[in-house]
Amino acid sequence: MDWLDQDWLQRLASLWQLPLYQSGNATITLGQICIALAISVLGFMVVHWLTSRLHRRLGKRMGVNGAHVLHKLVSYLLYVVIILVALPFAGIPVTIFAVLGGAVAIGIGFGAQNLINNLISGFILLIEQPIRIGDTVELEDEKGMVEDIGNRCVRIRRTDGVHVLVPNSYFLEQRVVNWTLTEAHVRGIVTLGVAYGSDLGKVKAIMLAIAAQTEQLQKEPPPEVLFDDFGDNALIISLFYWVPARVPMELKRVASGLRFRLDEAFKAADIVIAFPQRDLHLDKVQVELLAGQGTSR
Repeated sequence: MDWLDQDWLQRLASLWQLPLYQSGNATITLGQICIALAISVLGFMVVHWLTSRLHRRLGKRMGVNGAHVLHKLVSYLLYVVIILVALPFAGIPVTIFAVLGGAVAIGIGFGAQNLINNLISGFILLIEQPIRIGDTVELEDEKGMVEDIGNRCVRIRRTDGVHVLVPNSYFLEQRVVNWTLTEAHVRGIVTLGVAYGSDLGKVKAIMLAIAAQTEQLQKEPPPEVLFDDFGDNALIISLFYWVPARVPMELKRVASGLRFRLDEAFKAADIVIAFPQRDLHLDKVQVELLAGQGTSR
């Protein structure tokens, strides 16, 4: 059995020393690659554990966006350090990056430019923060809340619950509306029409009273009622208000609640919410002529 064990050990040793790449005096063996991979995998696991704990701790002090930015930057930096440490164990000199730089340039020319563009755009988004986690953004045909800013794309949750993945470069190249870039609240509008002849002072007082009773509305700036226009069938009145709604659906819920309460209040005050109507005036002479023609037949 001893000779069998020695034979296996010799085979493993020869496999461990198996050359995978040779260039001049430099030789890269299977054992060196295994050691480098082990260092990389272990290092990445440690980095993930450390940065996750850092993210949770700093999230309470710096906020979600500050902790997210620091988490990403520290992770990238430590990943680069681990790779630089692992390369010498594989027998690969750090100067290989000079060669890799040329290879990357060729790759960009052959179609990797989108990937590199989105990666760089992700760094810019993290540093400049034109959008942040929790922001409500509006694209060409999408609206929702930013849930994550990744290496390649931004994950947005629409008002219907569907997730949309948008490339990072889109936010630097296209028009994007950020509802909550500088303010934590957005403006809402409820527009309605009351019948001609209604007491507009009473209408305004009721609308402001309903707004004051709605807890979701901001006290500053205060709600405001404006007389928008003389419509074809109604006097158009609008209630403007500010609400701390970071999600578009929340803004709709607040507006819906206001409409329910306004409808009840107007009914109690005998104020008619107008609807389209037309008056038809008949020419008496023409009617008599038509009636006479019908009788003669």
